[in-house]
Amino acid sequence: MPFGTKADSTKPASAPASGGTTRTVAGSAGASGPAAGKEQRVTKQRLAVSAALDELDDFVSTQELYRILQNQGVSVSLATAYRILQSLADEGLVDVLRNGEGEAVYRRCAVTGHHHHLLCRNCGKAVEVEAPAVETWAARTASEHGYTEVAHTVEIFGLCPDCSALRAAGKL
Repeated sequence: MPFGTKADSTKPASAPASGGTTRTVAGSAGASGPAAGKEQRVTKQRLAVSAALDELDDFVSTQELYRILQNQGVSVSLATAYRILQSLADEGLVDVLRNGEGEAVYRRCAVTGHHHHLLCRNCGKAVEVEAPAVETWAARTASEHGYTEVAHTVEIFGLCPDCSALRAAGKL
């Protein structure tokens, strides 16, 4: 499953530019969506969605998560799964990306602070990375152009080692 843009739950996703990717951060500082500052009720469904996300290592679509929950015997509607994931994204508790088809995919990240992802275009495997050189470059570039209160995102897409091996063996 190829991946594309990082999506902010409060803004429309940008289409990837040729040769590059645009990403915005869900739940970033200053976010003002319907859930900003609003405490969410803890329901059985919300706990089940949260627990399922805790068990997954890679990004998952709402449809995929819904199937996982159904296979576990969890009673949650697809619409409720969408609402819960949107709420978790609004609260900054999950990262959201747009895959190649424009579908939102979600992942609970181990890193709570600012970070970036290295993503496999084939299988969706994600690795969280810090990039101090990118942070320095972004701050310098913004300053050179007189910009303040700047935020940035970087995602790197490629083939993970397993998918690279499959491609080399002619199996991908």
